[in-house]
Amino acid sequence: MKEYGVSIKNLAHESPGNMSTFRMIAQTQFGLEEVLRNELLKLGARDIQRHNRAVAFSGDLGFLYKANLCLRTAIRVLVPIDNFSVRSAEDLYRGMGRIRWEEFITPQDTLAIRCTLNTPHLDHSQFAAQKAKDAIVDRFREKYGQRPSVDVEDPTLRIQLHINGDQCQVSLDSSGTSLHERGYRTDTGSAPINEVLAAGMVQLTGWDRLRPLVDPMCGSGTIAIEAGLFAGNIPPGIFRK
Repeated sequence: MKEYGVSIKNLAHESPGNMSTFRMIAQTQFGLEEVLRNELLKLGARDIQRHNRAVAFSGDLGFLYKANLCLRTAIRVLVPIDNFSVRSAEDLYRGMGRIRWEEFITPQDTLAIRCTLNTPHLDHSQFAAQKAKDAIVDRFREKYGQRPSVDVEDPTLRIQLHINGDQCQVSLDSSGTSLHERGYRTDTGSAPINEVLAAGMVQLTGWDRLRPLVDPMCGSGTIAIEAGLFAGNIPPGIFRK
């Protein structure tokens, strides 16, 4: 998991003997919401709320790392930082420009923005991402005379926008690459099953981790590997960089 320095840590201010909690959202595939909810419950998440393809919860900074390491059916873990109304591209620009991005990155850092749309006000997700990026770099240029660069491969900070109707939720992506990229292999067969889906299927069977598990359609072994990790209580993110 990419280390963001002050960015994530700023969201949970420590007090003597205690670290405050904040909201997080774990994204998943359709149909695995309840499996993910149960995973979070067992890990110790608080205030769990199930949504479509996602589960919201509360935890501290340590739990953020724990979630990225241990969740088998999460695609990524997001940390919402702002929400504002959007009815035009200019609304998006103004909303993104008012966020104190200098608390998260410096002009020497890099960023990447991913956007999903379900709104009549904007037509194209790439255009929305570009408009959001313009607002961020313009804020830095005005304050420091310098601006961060875009790096879609390995940025310092990954930002995710979700625009639904006339509401835009801005989140930091704490996971980096998708959590289905476990890191335990680089080569697969043709059309391999997604690791998150495989882990969810294993848990949906109700397997007790004691009886033999048989995968009669075993191709590249994803279900068997995920079952082995599950049986051995091995965190799925243990092989990730």
